[in-house]
Amino acid sequence: MTKQYLTKERLEEIKAELETLKNKKRVEVAERLKQAKEYGDLSENSEYAEAREEQASVETRIGELEELIKDVVTIKMSEGGDTVKVGSKVTLKKGEKTVSYTIVGSYETSPEEGMISDESPLGKAFLGKNVGDSVKVVTPAGAVTFEVLKIE
Repeated sequence: MTKQYLTKERLEEIKAELETLKNKKRVEVAERLKQAKEYGDLSENSEYAEAREEQASVETRIGELEELIKDVVTIKMSEGGDTVKVGSKVTLKKGEKTVSYTIVGSYETSPEEGMISDESPLGKAFLGKNVGDSVKVVTPAGAVTFEVLKIE
């Protein structure tokens, strides 16, 4: 797996989710499985089948989160600088409009809040740029040119 960039806050949220899955959800599912087995014939036992599916889902999510945590690089939201990097808030000029994006890891993206992934076409295009640079990005609607106005 490749490096995953997360803020300290998001990493703590993920660790809390993992802890809940391991210590609470696993126990709940195990109890459901135990109860379902008591109903008898497992081949026609829908409660048992549902509990097994939920168990598989919980275990899959636990595995995903453990892998993610193993490959995490904690980022600190930038306080400016000369170059756009993960954690930077960048203000751009797009035609007559001014837009701002914060470059974050893929697990923290929220485009409606202006948080874009470092792996997205826009995020990739802005990384390494400086104030005054012109950035051309090819989108499904065509090429768009941005000018970097400010890096925070």
